[in-house]
Amino acid sequence: MRVPGWSQFPWLRAGFSTRLGGESTVYGEGELNLGWTAEDDPAVVSRNRTRFAQTVAAGTELPLVTVRQVHSPVVRDLEAEPGPWMTPDRKARMEGDGLISRTPGRLLAVLTADCMPVLVADTRTHAVGAFHAGWRGTLARIVERGIAEMKARYDTRPGDLVAAIGPCIGSCCFEVGDEVREQFAAEFPYAADLFAVPAEGGTRPHMDLVEANRRQLLEAGIAAEKISNLAECTACTRQPDGRRRYFSYRSERGATGRMLSAIGTVG
Repeated sequence: MRVPGWSQFPWLRAGFSTRLGGESTVYGEGELNLGWTAEDDPAVVSRNRTRFAQTVAAGTELPLVTVRQVHSPVVRDLEAEPGPWMTPDRKARMEGDGLISRTPGRLLAVLTADCMPVLVADTRTHAVGAFHAGWRGTLARIVERGIAEMKARYDTRPGDLVAAIGPCIGSCCFEVGDEVREQFAAEFPYAADLFAVPAEGGTRPHMDLVEANRRQLLEAGIAAEKISNLAECTACTRQPDGRRRYFSYRSERGATGRMLSAIGTVG
């Protein structure tokens, strides 16, 4: 999935994967699992990753850089981190939940299977960022922190930023406990807008990850019209033939693959 409107930036490469069009068979035939899961063959995952990177890079050879995600507020600046960032077998060396860079020739990527991926690009300096925002990362302001790092390190100006919100679990399916709502209420003045109890029944709140991270992008200074929303629900969105369109950790009880969301530049 490409971001509508970003084709106007010839130097920018970005995309969100679905679960379709790969070589994995453990979660369904011909699926694009991009995570090093226990069930899948690493050689198959590696080929899937190559296929995804080549598609996003549109013919340019751009290696993937990822992090070992831990639901943290940690953002890794590749300009400040000594490489290599990946092991010879393409595993992440660094721990964190965000990546930023302004050097062309690589794809920054985050893994998801219900959590929210957010991609950000500076149209003036060509700095980019990729962030993994589950509810814990959202509570820790991973997106706001990442953009603040871009401002501090790369002289990024909010008016020059564009952002894209990718597929994640929707408020239709994301039931949480009252303790989650209380933690957000203590941190964000707009927290009441992020939770609701479904009208069709139930007593537990449902959280809107999309709105939560859209608010953080707005708080960081990005104009609303420069935020693209590609956030279909990973838990319940289906293909016309009934197959799941995305991997969903929650709805598949952990036995599932992972998507990648990637961004990079070619100059």
